[in-house]
Amino acid sequence: MTADVITQTLDGVTFRLREPHDFGFLAQIGKVFCVFDEQDSGNIAFGVDAGSERLFVKYAGARPIDSHSEPADAVARLQAAMPVYQALRHPALIELREHFPVGEGYAAVFTWFPGECLHAHWAFTPAEKYTHPDSPSCRHKGLPLARRLDCLDTIFAFHEYVAAQGYVAIDFYDGSILYDFSRHVTMICDIDVYEKQPYRNTMGRLWGSTRFMSPEEFELGADIDEVTNVFTMGATAFALIGGERDRSFEKWEAGAALFAVARKAISPDRRGRYPSIAAFRQAWKEAL
Repeated sequence: MTADVITQTLDGVTFRLREPHDFGFLAQIGKVFCVFDEQDSGNIAFGVDAGSERLFVKYAGARPIDSHSEPADAVARLQAAMPVYQALRHPALIELREHFPVGEGYAAVFTWFPGECLHAHWAFTPAEKYTHPDSPSCRHKGLPLARRLDCLDTIFAFHEYVAAQGYVAIDFYDGSILYDFSRHVTMICDIDVYEKQPYRNTMGRLWGSTRFMSPEEFELGADIDEVTNVFTMGATAFALIGGERDRSFEKWEAGAALFAVARKAISPDRRGRYPSIAAFRQAWKEAL
């Protein structure tokens, strides 16, 4: 793969790729108003104004600048994700509208959600994420505790539903959380590699951010299940109302009772965690 970077422009919006690609199909959908070109998934995404509404179009088949996989592999992953979005339709999940092949590529069209990603790595450096006043992560941390607890409840409720449908979350992290600061609404995106249970770790290190991953997500052959996701939910709590990697009580903002629930959820020993997300969520509600 060439390391060269080229630029293309659609409807006045310029973005970067490793090689030129034909995105002519987008003109049939509407006018591009933004592009997300710094994804390591192999996808590139577009905000498209369709006239009466805005849409989010995720596309596989090009060579994005931060991807090291072959376009055909990205296409296969995006196609495989479509049944997952259909099976897990939920008010807190971005809405899949349609999906279709485009030549050797593949496109998925979602309803546009006017929120901001809590891990906007394309706009802020790792340091700026936590310090820059315009960073969505920094602004979210500045919200009243009650707002962030509501955000967490949306995330917990969705993943309780995921488990009830027989799926397990993989690669959930703050990059999967969209937050509308004007309406205080939380939405989940990017569930592309969620898997049907039972599922076993066939990679060693699974997809995901280390900040949110359980020990078994680094262990080849380990079961990845609802107890794994209990850890993920606990790690999410520490990210939004604690010190993220620093999981000390000193960095925690929500009192001793909730801290005890979150600490139990992230037990390195699976046997020390809650047996289900429903049990974790019940304990959380009681601690509130």
